[in-house]
Amino acid sequence: MQKALGLITANYGIATPSVLVENRPVASLPFLGRFRLVDFPLSNMVNAGIRTVGLIMPPNYRSLIDHVGSGKDWDLDRKEGGLFVMPGSPFGTSRQGGRFLVRDLVLNRQLFERNSEDYVVLSTCNIIFNADVKSLLEKHVSSGADLTLVTRKMAEANPSVLGLTIEDGKVVGKKFGVDFGDTGFLDLAIINRELLLKLVDTFSAMEDKDLICALVETGEVRHLNVQCVNFDGYYAAIFDTDHYYRASMDQLNPKVLAELSPKERFIKTKAHDNAPAKYEPGSHVTNSLVAAGDRIYGSVTDSVLSRDVIVETGATVRNSIVMQGVVIRAGALVTNAIIDRGNVIAPGTELRGTNDDILVLGKVSE
Repeated sequence: MQKALGLITANYGIATPSVLVENRPVASLPFLGRFRLVDFPLSNMVNAGIRTVGLIMPPNYRSLIDHVGSGKDWDLDRKEGGLFVMPGSPFGTSRQGGRFLVRDLVLNRQLFERNSEDYVVLSTCNIIFNADVKSLLEKHVSSGADLTLVTRKMAEANPSVLGLTIEDGKVVGKKFGVDFGDTGFLDLAIINRELLLKLVDTFSAMEDKDLICALVETGEVRHLNVQCVNFDGYYAAIFDTDHYYRASMDQLNPKVLAELSPKERFIKTKAHDNAPAKYEPGSHVTNSLVAAGDRIYGSVTDSVLSRDVIVETGATVRNSIVMQGVVIRAGALVTNAIIDRGNVIAPGTELRGTNDDILVLGKVSE
């Protein structure tokens, strides 16, 4: 196992405003009823044997710190190493481009100075995939690379993914947004720790820049051995409500779900001591993910339900995401919708979205 520490940035916004992230950071957005988006980069690192992880926090950090706590559920509550909750820029990074702000690296350089690991794994929370970071570290070392970037040929256009131009195996350009077939950066990188410290000093005057963008724009990237490793498995770049909804619906396919959380590298999350879901007589559930603590009296089809959801008799949920603690009263209909935490849908109410325009009901304030 190569000695590495991890750094996850969680203090950036998204280009398209959404009520889903008005009162929570993107990193703590619920996913598949039991996970948060931050679980994926955390698990990728821990599954590779990384035992020191810094998490750069956003200003609205309450829900995120409530979820990760001391890192116990990821085996990061340790005397040596562990999970380090770290301050982030109050403005986060730009709504466009990369997410590794130089200002945040300068602010938290002690993480790199006080640890002796040879490598740093950098990651964000919006692009979710199951990465074999252990194998990536081995490739990084064997290739003699200074910097390894995880990329892929994009399956669709996305205005928020950082696109890279590669010529003769070298990164020579970048752009904000990708089209189908472009090379996109999946916000996962491995860099030599000593080199990272030097780059932090070099770019300290460009503190509002993303590290990867600064390397390309200044031409410094041409002087480094940069390796781009293609990832061809399932990924989801979640930067708006539509991509969040579609990524959630993807997981109703058992093959996709198994690829995102395989047995050998399963995704870890905060443990909850909920009773199992209860399906009452007369209920009907088809092709859905139903979390612990739910009570189903009505009908649920092609949907994702978080913990402690109640679907009363005669209520129907179709093609929807229903978050924690939601109550759908008798006779109500919810279709093509995202219902955020704490809502109570009155009896007989119909909430209808469409495939092209998902209805979103925001979180009820606690």
